[in-house]
Amino acid sequence: MHTSLACLMKPVLYGYFRSSCSWRVRIAFALKCIEYDQVPVNLIKDGGQQLTDQYKALNPMQQVPAVSIDGITLSQSMAIVQYIDETRPGLRLLPADPKQRAQVRMICDLIASGIQPLQNLYVIQKIGAEKVQWAQHFINRGFEALEPILKQTAGTYCVGNEISMADICLVPQVYNAERFKVDINHFPTIKRLNQTLIELEAFKVSHPSCQPDTPDDLRT
Repeated sequence: MHTSLACLMKPVLYGYFRSSCSWRVRIAFALKCIEYDQVPVNLIKDGGQQLTDQYKALNPMQQVPAVSIDGITLSQSMAIVQYIDETRPGLRLLPADPKQRAQVRMICDLIASGIQPLQNLYVIQKIGAEKVQWAQHFINRGFEALEPILKQTAGTYCVGNEISMADICLVPQVYNAERFKVDINHFPTIKRLNQTLIELEAFKVSHPSCQPDTPDDLRT
């Protein structure tokens, strides 16, 4: 496809309503005011639609999200969000200041590498009956590290007073923590930031409760 034509087409997000990684990308699109199409990939139905040969051709890791944008297909939510930030105008998702930018990346890595992968669907399915205790342990362990970091970096948002990729990572992780009955009251800074962020329109419209593939009993 000709590059200029590809750039005119709306991005397509292949994701799952409750996937925290998919939610990160939805938040980024919303913050940047980017229109996009969604193709649901049900991680449960038929043993997991992400495991089909058709989806594997799109994302060899057989995970969500994947995004078709500007004539290329990207996977891994952090790479997608950074591409959106670097190629689209509007709100900066990474601060201009090098120290703050490093702090944002540190928080993103802590969540996206140190917490979320240990309680994603594939891992939880392997754990079996002890999955709730497993998830609680690793979320609590991660939040015990994240809380003092955010006490130092936070203003209105995770790093200072501007929304960044760190906030994009935080809210879906708190949602997962609540799903697994982690007591957020033990982490007052995380709780405060989450309460502020979930009131913003970009976080509301991207919420798992109102996506095209959200089951009726989970809609709000």
